[in-house]
Amino acid sequence: MKKELPERKRIRLEGYDYSRAGYYFVTICVEDRNEMLGTVVVGDAPPRVPIVELTEYGVFVEAQIQKISRIYPRVLVDKYIVMPNHIHMIVIVKDEININGTGTRGGASPTKALIPQIVQSLKSMTTRQFGFNIWQRSYHERIIRNEEEYRIRWRYVDNNPARWAEDDYFVKK
Repeated sequence: MKKELPERKRIRLEGYDYSRAGYYFVTICVEDRNEMLGTVVVGDAPPRVPIVELTEYGVFVEAQIQKISRIYPRVLVDKYIVMPNHIHMIVIVKDEININGTGTRGGASPTKALIPQIVQSLKSMTTRQFGFNIWQRSYHERIIRNEEEYRIRWRYVDNNPARWAEDDYFVKK
């Protein structure tokens, strides 16, 4: 008798075009929550708030995040943070007319959609540079639907180092 594998939970909004203009909150985690991207420390300058001191892995990841808008002209990484074992980004996909050359918008297949392409590209570049994969299999994304939600996500990114001990991704040692 063949054992059936459990069905994997769908984490993407079914039927949604992830190339569509809009705002997205993206979180990518390091495999097993290993804290290899940096360490949260109290900053030296007043008001002595917690900051993330990046490792060489974290510095490379940050450099790749900063290149995203040059690689993908329709995309702006509006806000991001590299934490010890994950990254958060607010990604804006700008509208573009005549994507498919016919004067109408063409819907992208899941593998051609911008958000998954960006995540895959970031993961691939770091894996190539490091010589091994540091990332967990998937990623989390949320479509930001209004200005209030945008502000909440923006503050969350800003305050992430200060709230590190309460963070879902924090691993108590």
